[in-house]
Amino acid sequence: MMVPPLSERPVTEEDEERFRRETAPRKYTLRRRWADYRAEVKARRPKGARARARAWLHVEPFYWGMRVVYVVLFAGAVLSVYVNGVAEGWWPAWGERPTVAATTTPPIYPAPTASATASGEASMSGGYQIGPDGVLVRPAEHAASTYTKPELPEEAKENTERGAEAAAKHYLALIVYAWNTGDTQPLADMSAPTSKFASTYVRNIDDLYTNGWAYETSSVVDQVISVEPINPNGTDVPEGSILVTLHISSRDGVKCYGLRTKDNTEEYGSTMSFIMSWNNGKWMEVQGKVEADHAQS
Repeated sequence: MMVPPLSERPVTEEDEERFRRETAPRKYTLRRRWADYRAEVKARRPKGARARARAWLHVEPFYWGMRVVYVVLFAGAVLSVYVNGVAEGWWPAWGERPTVAATTTPPIYPAPTASATASGEASMSGGYQIGPDGVLVRPAEHAASTYTKPELPEEAKENTERGAEAAAKHYLALIVYAWNTGDTQPLADMSAPTSKFASTYVRNIDDLYTNGWAYETSSVVDQVISVEPINPNGTDVPEGSILVTLHISSRDGVKCYGLRTKDNTEEYGSTMSFIMSWNNGKWMEVQGKVEADHAQS
């Protein structure tokens, strides 16, 4: 039996497909190209640490220049991050030992000007010197020590309507004293523990003096509107209480909040009412209310 030549052999679809696969050019992907490059580099790499070090040193001048450029750029980037971190307070300068004050969170206030720091002068803001705690320094002529604690008048020691009126005026003086000094204890001592009026004043004054101060706050009694007994209610108005209503003229004075000050010397009028109760041989404030004149219209 004669075998026909290859060109005359019958060709099936399977044979034709296999022929196309085998003769088609192979795709040389980027991954394959990188793998071949790494294999070639690895095969040409010298064996041993000493041989590799010699190969790394014996390069052309161009590559040495590129290495120097890379090192300089890296060192510059590290130095830039270090300088910026010191300026922003992220870490202390080299050789500087951080103190307790430096580790606390600084207040969000403007930093002293460069000219003031360079010249050694005290940094200022709005005419006030900035203290080390980031709060404006209170002027010495308006220090808290310049305000005298009000003394309880003899009339306020009487269990009478006249005594309740004198005690109410003294209580008002304690409020003014607390604003100008930050000393809220005398005010709290003359207030009933249940008085929301007193607790609000004490809290507001304590909050102010946590990061500031105040001076030249004043309130003067213009008129005694009424002094009259008030019926007890069995809860916050005890037996023997007297309602004292006063009209006063006030000035807020100067208040400091960190690095900001608010100066309000304009006088305004208001009506202030106290419920005074005789307890353990002295008058105590159990309720209070203040209403500005403009709020009444």
